[in-house]
Amino acid sequence: MTFPLSVQFNSVTGVVPGLEGSERRLSQLRGCFADERAFEEAARADPVVYAVTGVEIGGGPGDLHYGVGVLYPGRVGDEFYLTRGHVHAWREAAEVYVTTHGAGLMLLEDERSGRAWVEPMTAASVLVVPPFTLHRTVNVGDEPLVYVGVYPAAAGHDYAAVESRGFDQVALADASAVTCGIQGVRVTRRNQ
Repeated sequence: MTFPLSVQFNSVTGVVPGLEGSERRLSQLRGCFADERAFEEAARADPVVYAVTGVEIGGGPGDLHYGVGVLYPGRVGDEFYLTRGHVHAWREAAEVYVTTHGAGLMLLEDERSGRAWVEPMTAASVLVVPPFTLHRTVNVGDEPLVYVGVYPAAAGHDYAAVESRGFDQVALADASAVTCGIQGVRVTRRNQ
């Protein structure tokens, strides 16, 4: 093991003292949002949309990695801020998400069957992403969405698969809708 087995992080801000994370700005999410015109307009300001601090303890069989993520509140047109999304390079790998702050959704799509569904992400909730599943996090609240994702060290991240196929679902602001018990959110197919 090359890293401390225990780290402290701020469960409201996602900051991990002493560790440097990576940030994703809106301009780096080109192609992720359905409304291209709204994206181009919003990307001029190029805000930070999310940040992840990865902790890689070891790389051997049975080892785990994790990332502390913070997805900031915001929208591109009516679409809520989101992550790039990924599927694991080792498709058999599952992932566990523990949400510590905020309100969000996980958009999931089974790569084999094409089935798409949504799961809530709220403070003190645990979500298991099954193997062979593309997944993308969406912040549907007014505060940062903070979570920890834990996955096998061998899982890897295949972003290219998501970029080439895209996600079938989008999460939109809609005051009259309720999705996964969250008021003001409507999830629909991307081209509707």
